[in-house]
Amino acid sequence: MSDEVKACPCGSGDDYDKCCGRYIDAGETPERPEQLMRSRYTAFVRHSSDYLLQSWHESTRPERLDFEQGVSWFGLKIVDCQAGEADDEGWVEFIVKFKGNDRLQSLHERSRFVREQGRWQYVDGRIHQQPEAEKIGRNALCPCGSGKKFKRCCS
Repeated sequence: MSDEVKACPCGSGDDYDKCCGRYIDAGETPERPEQLMRSRYTAFVRHSSDYLLQSWHESTRPERLDFEQGVSWFGLKIVDCQAGEADDEGWVEFIVKFKGNDRLQSLHERSRFVREQGRWQYVDGRIHQQPEAEKIGRNALCPCGSGKKFKRCCS
């Protein structure tokens, strides 16, 4: 058995099993919208469609999810959170960076969450105007933050 610690993709700095893994794999319930947002980002990174669909409010939930091939995720930045453990509605504003079609892109969204029967669920989001996608040069530093050149890292 390996004692290797795997960092959670959500950027919390915690071990995956102690962070988002406890919601995605172990079935625990997030207590705040930020925890659900982080776990949903991680579920996108890991292509965990079952978790994404079950954490999506039934009023806006799609029938299924198809993950775009060739997308690499580089990180989640939480900009603002509005809600706590006692609230039944909350917002999380975030920015994610990703590579798709050989271009560095970002998504800036303010997501709305509601709590029903003790469970937070994603309802919808308002997307902020997106900057133009930029081509990633092979000799550029990798956007994942490793400090390595893109061609030697996530290319």
